[in-house]
Amino acid sequence: MNIKTDNVRISFGSAEILKGIGVEIHDREFVGIIGPNGSGKSTLLKCIYRVLKPDSGCIWLGSEELKHLPVRESARRLAVVAQHNYYNFEFSVREVVLMGRAPHKKALERDNAEDYRIVQECLETVEMVDFADRSFSTLSGGEQQRVILARALAQKTPCLVLDEPTNHLDITHQLQLMKIVRTLGVTVVSAIHDLNIAAAFCDRIYVMKDGRIAGAGTPEEVLTPELIRRIYQVEAEVVRDSRGNMHILFL
Repeated sequence: MNIKTDNVRISFGSAEILKGIGVEIHDREFVGIIGPNGSGKSTLLKCIYRVLKPDSGCIWLGSEELKHLPVRESARRLAVVAQHNYYNFEFSVREVVLMGRAPHKKALERDNAEDYRIVQECLETVEMVDFADRSFSTLSGGEQQRVILARALAQKTPCLVLDEPTNHLDITHQLQLMKIVRTLGVTVVSAIHDLNIAAAFCDRIYVMKDGRIAGAGTPEEVLTPELIRRIYQVEAEVVRDSRGNMHILFL
């Protein structure tokens, strides 16, 4: 499923945060959104997954405009893995993942055997089956993010939004989560701080600065020393390792 935004604008008070953003993510494409802190990455994604409502502009999921879709229907099309996830109650890992089935349930409908089968399948995908009965709050940050990814997978959506999901994770868990997402075969749009993570996993990248799109293209087209200098005000070299993979070295 495609995701598209056209001239999306949003302000908080007198500060305009998004200044006419247009992006297009094609079916089963992995697209990264990069840029400095405060550039509008998370704000744009929050508009796409309906935490924020744009002041103007349009957002489409597939051929339908987002604002015309019931919230339950958009949750059947798009799942979210956010950066921070807090629960005030002691939910088990299995219960957290079962929450992903909510968009497919009627009011007061109980979880059934198919729901539990899907939860088991999603926990296997993220390698958290052995933690199913553990309290979510007792898990490490990396383990919690894998559970949240499993919850998103349980929604069975064709689109996935990653809202800076790896910032507080060590490199092992960053790579683990991104590798899982990369193999899902769904449309993915992700805000990413680490440019080397973006280079390794993205098909295309949009660059944001000061609420506008400042560049777009493949990692090779976008992640150049010139653009990095212009956007981040740092010097960098782009090199290839022995396998031909792209790496960015900051000087």
